[in-house]
Order: sequence, then structure tokens, then C-alpha cells
Amino acid sequence: MLIMNDPSRLVESEKEAYDRIIEELVRAVQPFDEIEACHQEDILRWIDTGVPLCRTRKPDTPPKHLVSYFTLYDPKVNQLLLVNHKKALLWLPPGGHVEPNEHPSDTAKRELNEELGVNLPLFVDDPIFLTVTETVGVTAGHVDVSLWYIFLADSSCEYSYDLEEFSEIKWFGFDELPLDRTDPHLARFCDKFSQFFSAHSESFCTIGVLDG
Repeated sequence: MLIMNDPSRLVESEKEAYDRIIEELVRAVQPFDEIEACHQEDILRWIDTGVPLCRTRKPDTPPKHLVSYFTLYDPKVNQLLLVNHKKALLWLPPGGHVEPNEHPSDTAKRELNEELGVNLPLFVDDPIFLTVTETVGVTAGHVDVSLWYIFLADSSCEYSYDLEEFSEIKWFGFDELPLDRTDPHLARFCDKFSQFFSAHSESFCTIGVLDG
């Protein structure tokens, strides 16, 4: 029987278990294109180094860390919600930093409540897109490893957004996206999501996810 008397080894074991969870999430994503395949390889190499994956101190320690992005999508009008982010100076999907030992899907749900004041089920439990991006704006210079999630939402509803982080929020059609002032990978995400949603929407209608 193995008795773990060394507390530091116990902590390391917990970190290894967490790293494997993140690794499995990343490996499960089917890359959309060569760029996403390269980002996936970069993330897996980064995980394998054993460095901390989550931000431990604001604003950017360690300088490369996990983020959960999420988009609110209204299938009835084919629009998604972006926020005008004060620090990034860009129109972005909402989201935030993954806390130590927090599952990225829980981050997405937590940030949804904190930033937009609602609770919604994820469209699918796992991320559908991966990116590695150097930040810009007020907190420029660190690297966000982003896992992108989807929530289905109603664009006709009112959302109480975080006034400290966002100057405004807005629903955009896919042909109206502010591509000159957004995440450099948003257009590729939308292309991938359009294919993903088309492939899965019928099955979700069957179980009632898209009804109403």
C-alpha cells in the first residue's frame, strides 16, 4: 500500500490529475483547420511542461494561462452576443480566467452569471474551439489559451452586464461582425460553429433544446 507522507507530492498529484483533465478536453476537440491544429499541438506541449495552467495572480501571472470564452447564440435570428471590452478595447465574446483547479466549463457558467446575470445550460458540455492568442489593449502582452463554449440564448431578453468590464453589449449577425475590432480568430470560430450547429441542431431539436 502506498502511503503519501509528503504533502508536496499530494499537491503535485492533484495538479497532475487536473492537467490530465485539461489535456483530455484539448485532445477531444477536432481541429477545424491547420491553424487550430497548430494551436492544439502548442497547448498540449504547454500542458506537458508541467507549468501552472491557471492564472495565480492578476493581471498576468503566469504569462500564459487558461481562459474560457463563451458565446451566446440565438438560433432564431442567427445572431451571437459580443461585449465591448474596456481593457481589451475590442468587441469580444464574454469569458474569463479559469481559476486554479476549476473545470473550464464551470468557468464559463460562472462568468456567464457574473458578467451577464443569467444562468443557462451549455449547448454542449465541451469546448468546440481552441485558440492561443497574445492579448492586446490595456493588459497587453500575455498569452490566453482559450477554450470556446456555446450557450443558446434569446436575443430579445434584457441582460444586466458588468459595467466595470464592458461599455456595451450587442447582438451581431454573422455578416455584421466587427472583424476589424475583435478577436483575430472570431471569424474562424463562426465558420466552425456554423458547421457544428448545422450538424447537431436536428438532434437537439429532437430532445427539445431548441424548442420554445
